[in-house]
Amino acid sequence: MITIRLFCNLGMSTSVLVNKMREAVEANGIEADIKAFPESTIPKRVEEGMYVALLGPQVRYRLPSAKKLCFKVI
Repeated sequence: MITIRLFCNLGMSTSVLVNKMREAVEANGIEADIKAFPESTIPKRVEEGMYVALLGPQVRYRLPSAKKLCFKVI
């Protein structure tokens, strides 16, 4: 199963994206666990593991630190 995590600030646009992504994977027969979380939980979620981490545009300033966290795990 593919795990996809989206990180955002408030969650409004991200929840819409999560729903659209769930519809797409279901329509294509792909097993995926797609969830959205606040950007403050990135370190905890990285420790839990995921295949894909997406950052919402409002938290793009976290990209450098998120990359460092993700590459530590790989």
